[in-house]
Amino acid sequence: VQLQASGGGLVQTGGSLRLSCAASGRSFISKGMAWFRQAPGKEREFVGGILWSSHTAKYADSVKGRFTISRDDAKNTMSLQMNSLRPEDTAVYYCAATRVLSIPLLASAYDYWGQGTQVTVSS
Repeated sequence: VQLQASGGGLVQTGGSLRLSCAASGRSFISKGMAWFRQAPGKEREFVGGILWSSHTAKYADSVKGRFTISRDDAKNTMSLQMNSLRPEDTAVYYCAATRVLSIPLLASAYDYWGQGTQVTVSS
């Protein structure tokens, strides 16, 4: 199973970016997928996640109302639409997948990880 994250870049405060995570692999079976981020010197933190069997999504309080997660079943992709970006959103963003039917908040609960994509928000 492979996860490929893309879409990061440099944006000004208040701007928008859209990240994508493409899942591949003949035996790919995922019940939940999520985005995490890690800023320099900080621990990896949960951003938001979605259950593959439904559109149920969960978000960290810090991004609620600004970020939206969606998924495309046919393409096995998950997206993260980020609006009203702030300098504190600057981090490497990772997508992750779990075989458990839930959206865990802990990174250790996820079975598969993408390589990460850099998001930089300038002030």
